[in-house]
Amino acid sequence: MNKSKQQTYSTIVSANPYKGDYYVGTYDTISEITSPSYKKEQYVTSFLNTKGFITTLIGISKNIPDDDIYDALENKVYEELALDMAVEYHIKYVEAIHRSTEGERFFHVFVVDPLTLEQDYTSIVGTLKYIDLIVPVPLLIKSLYVKELMPSSEVHCFIYFQENDAFFCIYNEQEFVYAKSLKFSLKQMHERFCELLGEQSDLDTFESMISKEGLNTSSPDYQKNLIKLFGEIFLHVSDVITYAKRAYDIKKFDEIFIGTAVGSVIGLDEYAQTYLGLKATPFDFDYGFNTNGVKVDQIHQLLHLYSRLESDERYHCNFTIFHRPPPFAQRDSGKLLLVTAASLAAALLYPGVYWGLSYIEELHHAMLTKEYEQVHIEKMTREATINLKLANKSAAQVLLDEQKNLYKQKQDTLIQVHEKKVNYPMKSKIMADFTRSFNQYRVQLKSISYEEDLNNTKTFTFGLTSSTTQDITALLKHLTDIKRDKYDFNLELISYNEEEKSYLSELKAVIK
Repeated sequence: MNKSKQQTYSTIVSANPYKGDYYVGTYDTISEITSPSYKKEQYVTSFLNTKGFITTLIGISKNIPDDDIYDALENKVYEELALDMAVEYHIKYVEAIHRSTEGERFFHVFVVDPLTLEQDYTSIVGTLKYIDLIVPVPLLIKSLYVKELMPSSEVHCFIYFQENDAFFCIYNEQEFVYAKSLKFSLKQMHERFCELLGEQSDLDTFESMISKEGLNTSSPDYQKNLIKLFGEIFLHVSDVITYAKRAYDIKKFDEIFIGTAVGSVIGLDEYAQTYLGLKATPFDFDYGFNTNGVKVDQIHQLLHLYSRLESDERYHCNFTIFHRPPPFAQRDSGKLLLVTAASLAAALLYPGVYWGLSYIEELHHAMLTKEYEQVHIEKMTREATINLKLANKSAAQVLLDEQKNLYKQKQDTLIQVHEKKVNYPMKSKIMADFTRSFNQYRVQLKSISYEEDLNNTKTFTFGLTSSTTQDITALLKHLTDIKRDKYDFNLELISYNEEEKSYLSELKAVIK
């Protein structure tokens, strides 16, 4: 919040449109408010989940003047994302400072469907009448760097699981780089956990379990299925990290921060560090707010921290369409009343002026009527031209679709032939290659199997045994590092065989 806003607004109200909870902040305190109401002296802020917007990186020429940047980006976004030209999307952008080249400037462009804003924020506007700030949730992380809660010269990943969404984002040297919505929100985690467990439980019980016991739950069945659930989650995260490294030319990540809306999950950061091979830390910062010992969602605290920033410290990316009413003199109704009062006074004092103004208005009305007739004719002509071109476009599209289908059929046939002739895996060579790696890390192979399903997914399953778990985890890291381009690896559980005094595990390698 800039200085003027700090002087004008005595409180900040943060609103979660997806969960329907509100928090009020005054000075250095934050507390939940169950019955928010309209007050003109409060500043209302909210956020967009990653599912609520589309983001892409757009490059434009440095020769384009600053005043024309929006129009240039808008044209490229509609073209590259194939947006519906009939819909007027809300578009905001943030410059990618570290991405610029000699001839181009790059911008992170955020695109929001107008229906998203109208539907998701209806209840907030109905209660509070206006929203001063709506910001994409990944951009809130910027406040951590401005307030020096994070190192400024490193590359960081942030993962946060909310009830209806989960987001992954990257910051490099304090600047936003990339954001993506992950598959697993807390609700999706709960549904998948019930599937793995084979029995139903309510969401509150699941959230309470992971917030209090974490991955070290006292129930062996729960722990086993939680480990499997988060194995699937971090397999998805690993794919996202691999893509981001390639797409944004990132050499390495210094640290990854992981958190949930229900609080820190015990053991989650250690599990992520082992699985992803990155330094992992809980997404839990000391924002300097007094919460009276009550656990407050990190997103609400980030909203309050971000809203307190100076204007030039924020990203200029505000999607609100629910502006507070202007002062009375600046409203249309206020202007009308003022003009009416002035007209009546003038009419009473100067009748001649009054009739003169009436005559001028009649002339103005006649001119506008004539102008409307001309514009209407031009409109009808252009509509007829557009309809003709749309009809021609539809006919051409039908022919194009037919050619695309024929091309696709031929392409699929050639791909299948190529796969059979070139990419069919040599099982003996593959097994020999894996055996060398097993021997290198002192891991014995007890069994091996090969499976190919109806989707042409080829899977090797290796039964492994070793005297220490370190050898198995070292082997997994080695294989992930050198063979990630050829295989997807999955190692769900390492068990201990009391009779043989050895550790057993089952490693699956899926050929890409």
